[in-house]
Amino acid sequence: MASTGSLDCAMTEHTRRSVLKAVGASLAATTVAVGSGAATAEEWTVAETPVDGTLHDVQYTARGAHAVGGGGVVLRRIDEGWRKLLDGGPTGNGNNLYGAAATDDGRRLWFVGASGAIGEYDVETGSLEDRSAPMDVTNNFNDVAVVGDAGDAEVYVAGDSGKIYYSFANGEEGTWDYVTPGSGSALPAIETFGPRSAHAIDTNGRAFETTDGVTWEPIGIEDADVTFYGLDSDGRDDVTVSGGNATVFEWNGSRWTPESLGD
Repeated sequence: MASTGSLDCAMTEHTRRSVLKAVGASLAATTVAVGSGAATAEEWTVAETPVDGTLHDVQYTARGAHAVGGGGVVLRRIDEGWRKLLDGGPTGNGNNLYGAAATDDGRRLWFVGASGAIGEYDVETGSLEDRSAPMDVTNNFNDVAVVGDAGDAEVYVAGDSGKIYYSFANGEEGTWDYVTPGSGSALPAIETFGPRSAHAIDTNGRAFETTDGVTWEPIGIEDADVTFYGLDSDGRDDVTVSGGNATVFEWNGSRWTPESLGD
């Protein structure tokens, strides 16, 4: 019998994806959040998966929860449990997948990972478009954010190079460009809160905002003194960043408020 991984399961808000991803990364375990609408944060259960490796992100779509992870695996939660949909990533080379995002209508799942891997997966038909290596870039991509419906999405990809690669034409070849919002430090998370509006964080204690999809302005975080890992962006005045030392920072549009969750 093949060895299996396990997933801690509970219902969470759709927009808390990236913050939960950071918690999962810090635990170095295959943990994702799924469950029924009646579940609460205290009702965690363990679900076996058909893989024995790290799962880096989870995302809800029109066909339920999906998870991505090591070796380019993509899993889907069905009534009987977790089922493997893809193995090897968008290129088939087995590059690890680190981030995932769904279109506004939930019909497409985008995922990114090592060596420039970018995939667009149709959760209804099972078809996969390989969008890897935009502008011939093969850096490691850590996170992806999309806004818009299937086939007509804006796509933003953040990675270790400190650059944000973006396409306003659904990631089609020849439509990509890039910008370096900060000093070139790695970007672990990015999330949209509207058309051409998003936030991103780097590993140098900086948070950034764009309202045109191209120009990124720093909005803090002063004297954070921790490394950032996760991000939740719900608006210009509603941003949450998770970082080292169990610290969470909340932005209300004018100031950051830090909160320690413990040890």
